[in-house]
Amino acid sequence: MAGHSKWNNIKNRKAAADNKRGKIFSKFGKEIQIAVREGGPDPEQNSRLRDIITRAKSSNMPNDNIQRSIDKASGDADGGQLMDIQYEGYGPGGIAVIVRALSENRNRTAGEVRHIFDKYGGNLGTDGSASFLFERKGSIIVERDQIDDEDELIMLALEAGAEDIDLDDEHIVDILTAPEDYEAVTKAISEAYTILEQNLGPVPLTWNKISDPAQAEQLQNLIDKLEDNDDVQDIYHNWDQDEEDES
Repeated sequence: MAGHSKWNNIKNRKAAADNKRGKIFSKFGKEIQIAVREGGPDPEQNSRLRDIITRAKSSNMPNDNIQRSIDKASGDADGGQLMDIQYEGYGPGGIAVIVRALSENRNRTAGEVRHIFDKYGGNLGTDGSASFLFERKGSIIVERDQIDDEDELIMLALEAGAEDIDLDDEHIVDILTAPEDYEAVTKAISEAYTILEQNLGPVPLTWNKISDPAQAEQLQNLIDKLEDNDDVQDIYHNWDQDEEDES
């Protein structure tokens, strides 16, 4: 994983989110709906809901909005109509892309996702066509600016159950966990540091660069259009988006 820059990926994603607050909050509302349906409305008893609330707050979703989404999900008999769907494919430059969507209409969402891949130089594949290049992990990211003692952070993370600590990026530290240890490590880190970003999902086994600026621009357009789609919740890819790709 050495040499890639998660920091640039995060900056681009955060900048896009800043311009789409309403849409981002709507997506979190869907996540809350699914979490409440599966585990109930009490975040103390529902680890998935608790994690989503933490992520929503990190995106500046107001507490009132979060509570309204929980209340709505608790009384929404139609919540079961939402389906959790995953799509896999490749973008320009052979970059592997996994798209996670929540939708009540599988055919509509599949058609829209396929159209975006086709329009921006990608190819939507079958189940398993790209996921073998990823591994399900917990990822807990802390900015280096708030770390006074790197060894202290490493020790805390390892004692809490972390599998690996990625120190390759000069701006951030990425703490990786097995899925079953994600909650415990997140709790331990959050008690000592402010978490920039956290997620339990596909993490690339390797990262790939794009040397062609036209392909890089086309891939960024593909990612942006997928993020604009109301049904798309998360996009995972193995694009090493370092500074030379951003020219």
